[in-house]
Amino acid sequence: MGVIDREHLASLLERERKTYRVNNPGSIALYEQATNLFGSVPMTWMNKWSGGFPLYFETAHGNRIVDVDGHTYIDFALGDTGAMAGHSPAASSAAISHRINDAGGITTMLPTADAQWVGAELTRRFGLPLWSFTLTATDANRWAVRLARLATGKPKILVFSYCYHGSVDETFAVPGQDGRATVRPGNVAPPVPLDETTRVVEFNDLAGVERELANGDVAAILAEPAMTNIGIVLPEPGFLEGLRELATKYNALLMIDETHTFSAGPGGMTARDNLSPDIFIIGKSIGAGIPSGAYGITHEVAQMLTNHPEADLIDVGGVGGTLAGNALSLAAMRATLGEVLTDQAFEQMIVLGTRYTEQVQEILDRYEINWSISQIGARAEYRFTSPAPTSGTESAAASDDELDEFMHLYMCNRGILMTPFHNMALMCPATTAADVDTHQALFESAIRELAQID
Repeated sequence: MGVIDREHLASLLERERKTYRVNNPGSIALYEQATNLFGSVPMTWMNKWSGGFPLYFETAHGNRIVDVDGHTYIDFALGDTGAMAGHSPAASSAAISHRINDAGGITTMLPTADAQWVGAELTRRFGLPLWSFTLTATDANRWAVRLARLATGKPKILVFSYCYHGSVDETFAVPGQDGRATVRPGNVAPPVPLDETTRVVEFNDLAGVERELANGDVAAILAEPAMTNIGIVLPEPGFLEGLRELATKYNALLMIDETHTFSAGPGGMTARDNLSPDIFIIGKSIGAGIPSGAYGITHEVAQMLTNHPEADLIDVGGVGGTLAGNALSLAAMRATLGEVLTDQAFEQMIVLGTRYTEQVQEILDRYEINWSISQIGARAEYRFTSPAPTSGTESAAASDDELDEFMHLYMCNRGILMTPFHNMALMCPATTAADVDTHQALFESAIRELAQID
């Protein structure tokens, strides 16, 4: 399939939109009744679901979702990683129930023994010796950025174009024509011009990283070890090692955010690829859907922080929240890390992620489709370009809204949910080879329709 016949794509898309509306009257009714919600949804990003309205769900267990119209879906979205443990896994649900109903006390501003267990487990997996807890990875990133500035005495953060670290103001930057950080298209009301807080370069560009660090004002490099929210962009050989070397050379900290790339294995890419961050961030899946996040620091960073007694880290320092480290989140994290997202579970999840990737690649090759697919352990994603992009800007340029919507609706109308923001599929402990094979058959059917092959 060379150039896509856009007229043919438009007709296919219109067919799928009509099918979606006919199949989901209950969801339409609930959406139209939501007049007291901004954008008619609990969070405005829920309008990103294709078809003009989101599905409303009734139940979710394992990797199955049942919507209000009675349709059952194989879920490869898994809450955009938030449900990588699967929906309501038994061990996590039991721990949550015990905390609420038997032990009592969801949040008391007092610690429980679960906190030390989780901290020790995070150290085992990721290597950082000291941990603090948050409600989201966004919180963890935001607070860790403040700590990096305090530790180094420098004002700016270096990020990568089209990166994603939650709603952290400093990270919504792309390089302007002069290379200085400018606001990413669509960013909502940045508080200050981005070049006041941020330096930005393209992913995989070590020369650009060194150029920006040479200015001497960067407190930390904040990076996912592979980009994930603009399609998967994998690091080129030597890139992550180069980040570590350059951070050390220019007295900046290296912050690694593995909220999404945790899919690489039980210790994420940090353990798999022997990375050495000064600060580590994780969230979403570690609490099986209960709001949870954490950041870890080295002893060296801790010492740098204690050199600033003027900073009130105990009370008003901006690195806490009343609900952070609450008993319910910690109970969920302990059960999820200890009994659900285990080393053994990851082995099978990665096998299935590889099966999914190989199946998609085989179809792309067989039909000569100029797309690509990339994998990070249990996570895989195809992009409408080949070869696979090596930077966020390249990946953004490969976006195709009509193709995106067609592929999502085609899958949804036939019982598969993909991540609404992009074409990401994620495996959880409940995913089966049969689920992956179901996707293979539907993906091939969609490609044949696009290519107009009878």
